[in-house]
Amino acid sequence: MVEKKGAKSQKKPGEQGQKRMTKKPDQGRREGGTSSHVGEGGKKKRLDAMSVGYFRRVHERLSEGFTDDEERALFVENVLSEVKGQASLVTTDMTGSLALQKLLSSASPKQVAEVLSELGGETGSELKTVSCDRCGGHVIESAIKQMVKWTEDGHSEEKSAAGNEQEEPETENDGMLADQVLNLCRVVRENIAEFIKDPHGSHVLRTLIYVLAGCSAQEQSDTRPAKKQKKAEPELIDFEAPTSFWWDLKYLSESLMENVNVCATNPTAGAVLQTLLTVCHRKRPILCKKINKGIMEYLTSLSSAPGVSPLLVFLKDQSCSRLIQTVFQFSHKPLLRDIYKNHLKNQLVPLALHPFANYTIQSFIAASVNFKVFLKVFDELTPGFEAILAAGHMGVIVQLVESCVHREERQAVMLQHLLEAFHCSEPSTRHLCCLPLFLSLLTYEVYYNTEAADGDAVPQRPLSICYHGSLLVQALARFKDRSILMNSLHSLGTAELLSLGTEQTGSHALQALITLSSDKGKGKILRKLEGLYTQLACSRYGSRLLEAVWSSATLSQRQGIAEQLVAMHYRDLTGELLEERLRASHKFPVADKNGKHGVYARSRHTEQHLQEELQSSVQLL
Repeated sequence: MVEKKGAKSQKKPGEQGQKRMTKKPDQGRREGGTSSHVGEGGKKKRLDAMSVGYFRRVHERLSEGFTDDEERALFVENVLSEVKGQASLVTTDMTGSLALQKLLSSASPKQVAEVLSELGGETGSELKTVSCDRCGGHVIESAIKQMVKWTEDGHSEEKSAAGNEQEEPETENDGMLADQVLNLCRVVRENIAEFIKDPHGSHVLRTLIYVLAGCSAQEQSDTRPAKKQKKAEPELIDFEAPTSFWWDLKYLSESLMENVNVCATNPTAGAVLQTLLTVCHRKRPILCKKINKGIMEYLTSLSSAPGVSPLLVFLKDQSCSRLIQTVFQFSHKPLLRDIYKNHLKNQLVPLALHPFANYTIQSFIAASVNFKVFLKVFDELTPGFEAILAAGHMGVIVQLVESCVHREERQAVMLQHLLEAFHCSEPSTRHLCCLPLFLSLLTYEVYYNTEAADGDAVPQRPLSICYHGSLLVQALARFKDRSILMNSLHSLGTAELLSLGTEQTGSHALQALITLSSDKGKGKILRKLEGLYTQLACSRYGSRLLEAVWSSATLSQRQGIAEQLVAMHYRDLTGELLEERLRASHKFPVADKNGKHGVYARSRHTEQHLQEELQSSVQLL
């Protein structure tokens, strides 16, 4: 305590801002505070306005950053001294919670452990109340995530001299945080039924599972917050957890399996079990197999109508079907074989037509692709292609086609079934129409709105593209024999190719068809695209397509693309008109994942380089 007071009395860089932050809010109130959340009259205790303003300024100061580590450490120590004695109130307040979450990420393991110790009270039972609070749960998650620092400190100590007595207290302090995590795990196991069903406590439990397994879930930073983006799966980073954590993970999984009936029917609890399966598959595969087997034994042991598998009932349930998807995803060969033989056989097409069960069938297809059971699944599903197409469950068909990429012996049969499902198998002249039909996911009669007789000329219609249609074509482009698909591509007109290349999903399909072709086939397609390069370069999606084509093209093909772009560059008043077109496009400029623009979109900056390529090509000729 003497050293701490001495540190406060010293003037450090930026201390004026720190003094403003560390002005104590209501000393008498802090001393009289308790960890209880209920005050007089049964009302929930809340921070006063002065304290709320203080922690708001703390959050702002943390967001600004610090010039050095010493300044940050002093600031964290001073703020935590204000939190001491009222940690429960600060944690369950919205403003205080945000500040404390950010503060704990900069705190030492010992400081984090002290906060958790105060939040838990004498017996640790208060952790349940805080964890199930809408604000407190986030603080608990942030605190236990700091176990990564414990590992980092441990590695640094191993590298240091073994006889250094000054580092021994640090080891003990780091162990305090591990003890608090184990204490939280004990509280969770004692109140497992409440935690798995609570919308806030369940998130604490899921984070605890990650930490016990030695995984850190890194959230994806959104570089473009103004735009809505699909939330990506958190990236898992492994770290070395204490040995005691492995045992507690085992005990925690046993507690969850005792409540598998709740996890199967409650969506919040089911998400916890899915997290456990995901983590165990990564870190404890034997435990994952055991949990998978236990879940399936429970789901198949319940009574149902005579002759009907109880698993079929759960497959059609919106909540449980998500859990079963994860089970299928991480199932091993014997379990998949048993599930198909005893429960799914002769039921795949009806399940593929169901609004919820079709997603579990997709997971089963993906999980079984490397086993013999896939061949049985394939043979059972292919006759129902047209019915599945009519139901709009294209995810099943796309997944089956993507799986056939790895099963070459089924590719020809798959393509034939697709041609029949889209009514372009007979006569053979309709094969030229297969690409537009696949892209639009419409049958021949619906797409062309005609009942043309055999041998009639192929009618004309503007190209239409949908998301799953693009995925279907991308998967078919990876087949060994794609001659039918390529012939259909060559039959498209210039306007249709331009429409395909500048459409959001269509550009990905065209990219797959071009880049996966041989050099000879690629050259044939590029000759059809001659005259379209400038228009593609002026398009957001077309420019990305050209970037991919340029990367996979041969030297002679690159020279052909460069010659056309440079010719257009000089023809349009030394490139000014072309640059105006590029800048006028609202979706330009576009950069690839490396932050670089395509060579075709940098006319001014690469003019000299392109001129050199032109001179080289002239010399070659």
